[in-house]
Amino acid sequence: MLAAQSRQKSYANPKGRDIDFQIKDMVFLRVSPMKGIKRFGKKGKLSPRFIGPFELLERIWQVAYRVTRPPVLPAVHDVFHILMLKKYISNPSHILSYEALELQPD
Repeated sequence: MLAAQSRQKSYANPKGRDIDFQIKDMVFLRVSPMKGIKRFGKKGKLSPRFIGPFELLERIWQVAYRVTRPPVLPAVHDVFHILMLKKYISNPSHILSYEALELQPD
């Protein structure tokens, strides 16, 4: 009986995961939740999947968090479902350094 219950539980929610964020954590915001919807710029294969990172300000409910409002997106609401957020893990390789290019006059 226990084997059948565990098997059915794995079928019921195969992608289920426990997600928990703390206040002041940095998160990415998912900007392409559904295929074919153009909300944040370009539409298609090369459109950005996540933007950020943004800081979590408060927990509204078990599955809703308030994030800092992006200054480039003033019309977007600042409360998001937990599935729209992805935890940001800081990594020094995320900081891009570039050198100035010298262009020839011709």
